[in-house]
Amino acid sequence: MSEKTKPQTRILTQRRTLIAASVALALAAGGAVVAQSQTQPPPVTSPSAAVLQPVMPSFADVAERVSPAVVNVTVVSESSPRTSLRVHPGLPEEGPMGELFKHFFEQPGTTMPHHKVQGAGSGFIIDPEGHIVTNNHVIDGAEEVTVTLNDGTKLEARVLGRDDKTDLAILQVDAGRPLPYVDLGDSAATRVGDWVLAVGNPFGLGGSVNAGIVSARGRDINTGPYDDYIQIDAPINRGNSGGPLFDAYGRVIGVNTAIYSPTGGNVGIGFAIPAETVRGVVAQLRDHGRVERGWLGVQIQPVTEELAGALGLQGTEGVLVADVLPDGPAAGTDLKAGDVILKAGGQPIADYKDLPKLIAATEAGTVMSLDLVRGGKPMTLSVTIGRMPGDETLAQSDTPTSGDSGQPRLGLYLAPVTPQLRKEKGLDPDSEGVFVARVEPDSPAAQAGIRAGSLISMVGGEPVTSPDQVVAAVRQAAQDKRPAVLLRVETDGKPMFVAVPFEA
Repeated sequence: MSEKTKPQTRILTQRRTLIAASVALALAAGGAVVAQSQTQPPPVTSPSAAVLQPVMPSFADVAERVSPAVVNVTVVSESSPRTSLRVHPGLPEEGPMGELFKHFFEQPGTTMPHHKVQGAGSGFIIDPEGHIVTNNHVIDGAEEVTVTLNDGTKLEARVLGRDDKTDLAILQVDAGRPLPYVDLGDSAATRVGDWVLAVGNPFGLGGSVNAGIVSARGRDINTGPYDDYIQIDAPINRGNSGGPLFDAYGRVIGVNTAIYSPTGGNVGIGFAIPAETVRGVVAQLRDHGRVERGWLGVQIQPVTEELAGALGLQGTEGVLVADVLPDGPAAGTDLKAGDVILKAGGQPIADYKDLPKLIAATEAGTVMSLDLVRGGKPMTLSVTIGRMPGDETLAQSDTPTSGDSGQPRLGLYLAPVTPQLRKEKGLDPDSEGVFVARVEPDSPAAQAGIRAGSLISMVGGEPVTSPDQVVAAVRQAAQDKRPAVLLRVETDGKPMFVAVPFEA
């Protein structure tokens, strides 16, 4: 090769090298440099269905299985006492997060005839006979309750019982056929991080399924002495109240009840009542129409580090007795203010909430030992647990399941008048009788003009001071074949006698 052609050869070689490098770079960057005659590869958006693998778990099978047991609960009530989104009762308004903890019961405020409004919540069927669990605040004050099943069937519902202390209620519908239902599971094994499904009726739209995880256990949002909420981040909103919380296997582990929200909508912080709490309350409501709890009759407070130091205690376990109520079961014992209860019935009291839960779960009449410290010295006392006052009693000799039960029925829910009730309801300190907690719509008592908040001081001319006395007097009047029972009713401080006819 001549010297003259060497530079040209070198230039051609360099060009080929640059072209090859460019092709390699394009291929490495995902480019497709191919000859026109080559076959194009299949699109990556159409792989075989056999190789499709979900990135996240699918809850479709679980949702399909449990949704038929979830219902919508529609209520009609007076417009004045209700709002679209209520602050959870008992939550201290002066607290740092006071008004942000709310029920999520959807009540748009649509005015109906006679100044009624319609609201919507959720619930779930727990047996083929049509017993339905929901929140107490969903049906509280309702004059009409309608349940819509998953297939669109609308049924009138009866309120069998309600418990404001745990915000639970039980309804019943008659569908004329066995209904699909779900079992109450056990949330004790539920861990933070577990998947959960919240099923309900957000904003009255109808059945909806939302997924999330358990964010925390044992939350106390200051709504009552039995707070033990499951915190979840599943998107839940107004109208979800009373709906079930399922685990990934379709087991009910809670009842969706409240949210934390500065706006009224979902921000990823919701609260559900654990299934183990629901199971015990619902069983009593279904069988007896009310929840009976044990009562000690003391006011307690947590043992802080400062109090422990002042009392000479080594730790903050136990609870400090702040007061012994004069009309409580503990009043006749040696228990005193300033005592620190460390054990009750042999069970250690590690947390402030442990004692109320333990006492409430104890049957009235049970003798319980209390291990305590007084003035730095250990002591053991025995107390007889009483029945907690304030539980509502249905004023009839039985809770009839049909109109021909033959049992006298007034439709009154009554509670004993206690110092705490007088304070809560603004009653006169000297008021006596039995408190009318609720009146069933269209019942004989409602037709006679008796209203919730009234006091019944006499039945048939005899003074009464307990719901049981009213029930006994009503039963006796029915046995005497009287067409009605005479009640002395005080409303807004004005007494008058009312004859309430029996409805068999």
